[in-house]
Amino acid sequence: MSTAVTERSLGAQMLRNRNLLIGGALTFVFAAAALISFVWVPYAVDGVDIANKIKPPSAAHPLGTDHFGRDILSMIMVGARTSIAVAIVAVGIGMLFGVPLGLWAAARKGTLLDEVIMRGNDLVFAFPSLLIAIMITAIFGPSAVNAIIAIGIFNIPVFARLTRSGALALWQRDFILAARVAGKGSARISFEHILPNVANLLIVQGTIQFSLGILAEAGLSYVGLGAQPPIPSWGRMLAESQTMISFAPHMALFPGLAILLTVLGLNLMGDGLRDIFDPKLRRGR
Repeated sequence: MSTAVTERSLGAQMLRNRNLLIGGALTFVFAAAALISFVWVPYAVDGVDIANKIKPPSAAHPLGTDHFGRDILSMIMVGARTSIAVAIVAVGIGMLFGVPLGLWAAARKGTLLDEVIMRGNDLVFAFPSLLIAIMITAIFGPSAVNAIIAIGIFNIPVFARLTRSGALALWQRDFILAARVAGKGSARISFEHILPNVANLLIVQGTIQFSLGILAEAGLSYVGLGAQPPIPSWGRMLAESQTMISFAPHMALFPGLAILLTVLGLNLMGDGLRDIFDPKLRRGR
């Protein structure tokens, strides 16, 4: 009964949270566009139609065409698929490696292992994702996969630090002491008791890192280190339009709005989830 009441209360909070609703709606629009692009787009994104190049928005092309005559709406739909896929995998890499490292460091607080893990995080933080991408590209060449690796590596210390700080606050709690008295080891306690209690923090941070991942992918593609032609990318669409913005502003406007609205939606979702899950904010209300 109490679980059902809690679920209803959580659902009511979500429905009342304006940031979460607006952010969820914006995110849904671009996620739906990405999913639809797998089965349908208005025009092929790898075709060239020079006769219709740099056309302004019209009934045939609602967002206009680019300098190759490609439909910008179709490019944005497929570009959403690229950006979301890169961000999802990059955040997944960050969680996959960062969360266990954070749990491990918290369980061994004050030891050499804890110091090595945290100083390693500091070392990764010293290298921005763009610099990491340049290093990887110099070895393996530019591609979406290398962008994923670069962004994913930068996400690892973010989740490691968050997990460690959240876990440290729990290790002295009574239910953890009871688990230790019951004979459970540090690894078992970390995954059975600590991890479920920091999951809310990870969900909120994952949403934020997802938005940063989309920005990072756009930035890497803008400088030519992300997805390569003919795969559409919002960042490369901006790069290709920068010399034509004076007479074809729609070429830069719509990809820029796509990045802006997607990141805004994800950040609003993150703020809404933080409002709901953060106990300090709940007590303040």
